[in-house]
Amino acid sequence: MKKLLIVALIILASGCKSRKLTADSAEKYQLENLAEVISKNDLQKIYPEAEIAEGIDLFEEGTEQRAYSILYPNTSDELLIIWDDKTKNKPHQIYTENDGRWKTKEGIEVGTSYEDLVEINEGAIDFYGFGWDYSGAVDWKDGKMKDSNVRVFLAPVDAPPKSFYGDQIIKADPEDIINLDLKVRAIIFQNDTKS
Repeated sequence: MKKLLIVALIILASGCKSRKLTADSAEKYQLENLAEVISKNDLQKIYPEAEIAEGIDLFEEGTEQRAYSILYPNTSDELLIIWDDKTKNKPHQIYTENDGRWKTKEGIEVGTSYEDLVEINEGAIDFYGFGWDYSGAVDWKDGKMKDSNVRVFLAPVDAPPKSFYGDQIIKADPEDIINLDLKVRAIIFQNDTKS
């Protein structure tokens, strides 16, 4: 009986180990896993089919010139990596806005609803107005996502009233939220600047 218990514990423990990420893993489309792949310099190994395009452009509202890479260009899985520097060893930001396979470990993806974000955050969220560079940016307030590297941007299904535009936190009542039918339009995985 003791031997069976030991064998069962070994099998259980080995089943609990996280699988090693490979080019065939569905988990490779998790933004946090992509960041880890980059840190291990395994981008080509894990994403051999990504047809990576490279370039240099202006970011941060046109104030910073940075190298970038685009994975899966011109597909629903298109994703932008903005590099910290020209060595391309550390991402500054990972950005997606297409309705593809990319998501966060919490399950946030393009199209996630406002209500689902509140549930994932385990607390209320605020959002900024529309019609500017950071249109619909979410403030996680004091929720679970507050200290995460995930930033999301919302968009309404239909054009909102004029009072919902601009660089300001929007004061919306529950009926406004329902009428706006807010969904995630873009996700940024922001590199942890502390490391």
